[in-house]
Amino acid sequence: MYKLIAFDAYGTLFDVYSIGQLAEKLFPGHGQALALMWRDRQIEYTRLVTMSDPSAGGSKYYLPFWELTIRSLRYVCRRMNLNLNPASENELMDQYAKLTSFEDSLHVLKAIKQKGISTAILSNGSREMLATVVKANGMTPYLDKVVTVEDICLFKTAPQAYELLVKAFPVAKEEILFVSSNAWDALAAKWFGCDVFWVNRFGHPFEEIGEHPNFSGNSLSQVLDVF
Repeated sequence: MYKLIAFDAYGTLFDVYSIGQLAEKLFPGHGQALALMWRDRQIEYTRLVTMSDPSAGGSKYYLPFWELTIRSLRYVCRRMNLNLNPASENELMDQYAKLTSFEDSLHVLKAIKQKGISTAILSNGSREMLATVVKANGMTPYLDKVVTVEDICLFKTAPQAYELLVKAFPVAKEEILFVSSNAWDALAAKWFGCDVFWVNRFGHPFEEIGEHPNFSGNSLSQVLDVF
């Protein structure tokens, strides 16, 4: 049914909130809140950059995802009145570079490859940070390509981001199943023309605009039930 299964990276294959444990160690009583606010600010910065200059040649305000991640961390710590010294910043960013994957992520990638279907990551992440986190979690042999918006200097949910998959693989968008735990990401991919699987780990409602996903489940493993 599908020739390509493409995954979002952060939040879908890799647990962006796993960093909360280290944040709690560095800032007792604030770790979980910091992790949540950090993620929200990171995504907000990507939207601000893209929406403020969505030109075909890329946003003139573009900064690599790694840089936006650092700056969002600094902002949140200032907002929460936390003293982020250089050592703590380096420790948190080192941990972010090697985020742990969800326990079923590797199993799902292996199973898809055994079926002879192409696999990819499509992410806002920069090429270097994606290569690091993929290698750290042993996923390199099970991904045909890691596709990054770094090539177009526009972040998701710009349609040009999802178009990168069609350019990277000899497939039509209708032959792609895009998998994301972020409802906004799943919706944008659906609008682009891909079928989507929404990984709803936290039992949240889907967005109140646009089409609902073709498939959804509370774990990544349920993607394997689709084909």
